[in-house]
Amino acid sequence: MNINQIQAMKGIGEKSAALVVWDAPTAHIAHECGADFLIVGDSVGVNLWGHSNNLEITLDDFLVAVKAVRRGAPDALVCADIPYGPVQIDPTEAVRAAIRLVQEGGADLVKIDAAPDFPEAVTAVTRAGVPVFAQMGLSPQSGSKYGISIGDLQQPESLVPDEMMEQLIQEAQVCEQAGAAMIDLTNAGPVIGEAITDAVGIPVIGGMGGGPWLDGRIRMFHAAVGYGTKFLDNPPSAYAYTAQTSRDAVTELLGDIRSGKQIKGGLGRK
Repeated sequence: MNINQIQAMKGIGEKSAALVVWDAPTAHIAHECGADFLIVGDSVGVNLWGHSNNLEITLDDFLVAVKAVRRGAPDALVCADIPYGPVQIDPTEAVRAAIRLVQEGGADLVKIDAAPDFPEAVTAVTRAGVPVFAQMGLSPQSGSKYGISIGDLQQPESLVPDEMMEQLIQEAQVCEQAGAAMIDLTNAGPVIGEAITDAVGIPVIGGMGGGPWLDGRIRMFHAAVGYGTKFLDNPPSAYAYTAQTSRDAVTELLGDIRSGKQIKGGLGRK
C-alpha cells in the first residue's frame, strides 16, 4: 500500500482503514490483518508511558515508538505524528522533525496536528519530500464558539451553523492547497464530515467522531481490543476485552505459583 493507492480509493468509493499502534507486536498484527496504513500517535506517552498529557513527549522519546512500529511491520505504510514543538516553532523545525521521523524512524509520512493553523509547515514538509496527513476538526472549545457541542454534531439531524460549516470546509481546502496528501478529521459528525469529504479531492479519514460518511476510519489498536486499565471493570464498546482477559490470566498464574502448581508454558516436572 502507498499514498497514491489510498488517494485512488477515494475515487472509487473504497474505504481505507488505519490503526494507531505504538509497538512492534501490535504493528505486526495490524499489518498482517490488512490495515491499509499504520499511525504511530504521540498519545503513546499518555496511553502507555504514564505521561499526564500529550505535550510531555519529545521527538527523541517518540522515535523509540516509531522505530518499534517499523520493525514490527517493515512493509507497512507508516505515518508518524510530529510531537508538539517543532511545528509550533516554525516550518524549518517542522521539516527537521519530519526528516528525522523518516530517516531515523522509518516513517513514510507525517501527521501535523491543527494543520489549518500551520499551512506553511504543511507546505514546507511536503516540499521536502515528506507527505503530510493533515489533522483538523473540532474540539469542545471550538464547538462552544459556535454554540454547539461535539455530541450535537454526531446526530444526522443536528443543525450546524452555516458559519461553522463554511469555516471547516475552508480549513480543509487550506490543507489541500498547502499540499496535504490526506486529512485526519476529528469530531466533525455526519453533516460536516460528509460536506468536507465532498469538498476536497484528497481522502478525508477520521477517528473520533467519524463514521461511514468519511473516506476511511482510524481506530486505536488498544481501544479496539479493550486493552488498558480504564477498561478494567468497565467493558469497552470494542471488539475484545483484553484488559479483563489479561487480569484473569495473571490472577490464575499467581494462584498456580502460590499453590505449588506448574505454570502453564513453564518447564520442569508437574
